[in-house]
Amino acid sequence: MGASHISSGTIAADVHDGPQRKHTAISPYVLLFVVLLIAEIATWIIPAGEFDRIVKNGISFVVPHSLKSVPQHGIGLGAVFMAIANGMVASAPIIFLILFTGGALAVLEKTGAIKAALGRIGAGSNAQDVSVIVTVCIIFSLLGTIGVVTNSVVAFVPLGLLIARSLRLPAVFGVAFIYLGTYSGFNSGVLNPVTTGLSQRLAELPMFSGLAFRSAVYVLFVIATIGFLIVNVRAYRRNPQARRFLIAEHDLVTAGPVENSARLTRRQIAAIVFSVVALCIFVFGAVEMHWGEVEMISMFMIVAIGSGLICGVRPTQIADEFLAGSGKLVHGALIVGLARAISTVLSSGKILDPIVNLLSDMLAPLHPMMAAIGMFLSAAVMHIAISSGSGESAALIPIFAPLGDALHLTRQVTVQAVLLGEGIMNCFNPTSGVLMAVLATARIPYGQWVRFLIPLILLWSIISIAALIVGVLIHWGPF
Repeated sequence: MGASHISSGTIAADVHDGPQRKHTAISPYVLLFVVLLIAEIATWIIPAGEFDRIVKNGISFVVPHSLKSVPQHGIGLGAVFMAIANGMVASAPIIFLILFTGGALAVLEKTGAIKAALGRIGAGSNAQDVSVIVTVCIIFSLLGTIGVVTNSVVAFVPLGLLIARSLRLPAVFGVAFIYLGTYSGFNSGVLNPVTTGLSQRLAELPMFSGLAFRSAVYVLFVIATIGFLIVNVRAYRRNPQARRFLIAEHDLVTAGPVENSARLTRRQIAAIVFSVVALCIFVFGAVEMHWGEVEMISMFMIVAIGSGLICGVRPTQIADEFLAGSGKLVHGALIVGLARAISTVLSSGKILDPIVNLLSDMLAPLHPMMAAIGMFLSAAVMHIAISSGSGESAALIPIFAPLGDALHLTRQVTVQAVLLGEGIMNCFNPTSGVLMAVLATARIPYGQWVRFLIPLILLWSIISIAALIVGVLIHWGPF
């Protein structure tokens, strides 16, 4: 068959559809809609119930042992479609962040700055592979562990795809460099106010206490992630046709390398410096002034307009390129709203609290060490239903904290068990709008992503369980 032109993010590659390769992977939209229907059916089967809730310092959390039955809130099929619409509206900041990321990178590509800069990387030697992996993972793990980049990680994935292309690597590595790098830091949440900070407040622990132990866990996660990526990149270099690497649509034939003959002009260097400064300003604002998706959307507009004008691109061309780049990411952007609809259905059906109560009852008779591991696994399971880290903490910590007290677990261990469970699940949670948007952007089927990721997930799980066991043994506190 002839060549077809398929774009992923801001990358366009010539692709040949070979007869030996069939596209049988289920669409992520279909997968999430099936999960949504299962959630809808569950609202008619699982007995409805609610915990009493109280508000302290503006935070609503449950009262332990207060679950009471309520009339069944079965969700009808019409309400499912309403939930999808409401999910799109509620997820608007993330959806527009994805679209505007595509627009900004498209304008930067138009200037030639990205192509020239990445061309200097693209020789593809093992030494360069290692330096790129280590640099990207460390940077994004730091941004992840302090909470600057979490949901907004999707904004940087197109850049990861460009880096992978410059190194002549498949798209799965572009996603892995950025996404796994970020969540290797997010898992431990060393200084993340949204997850660690909130969870410790709910458990009545000093803010960011236990910093040294949590930092050690962070280092182990980052080392494991870097090692996983280096091993897989080297395996790909030895056998570029291995099916476990060529899993995205545009990887049917590996894209050619970015030409490294292009030289950066002064204008292009100025555009890159302008873009980096703008992103650094956002990082500062996120840390000091709690900026979020809205401010990041604004920053991408500034990057697009500013870099375009610096490089002499006409305003009309800037607008056209921005719209074209945004259009390429619609496929990945809208999936965020569909994923949001799942938690909406479960909440409306009043079945989340009974599930949490059931998990608590299962953990109650366990040995402290097994209870800590059970909390870790329970948090991972609950993250499928509650994909928000702060939302899950508000649901689980008020119940698990007193349960841990009764089982002689320190509250620090209880908090970390929940954080580790939800953190690891983020990388393969089928109801995560951010993950599914990332995979849709790169045209990577969910099942094949999980198969690629399994060794790292197992390694992360071992690190998590070992950390919790050590925490139990040393009575990690302060209490």
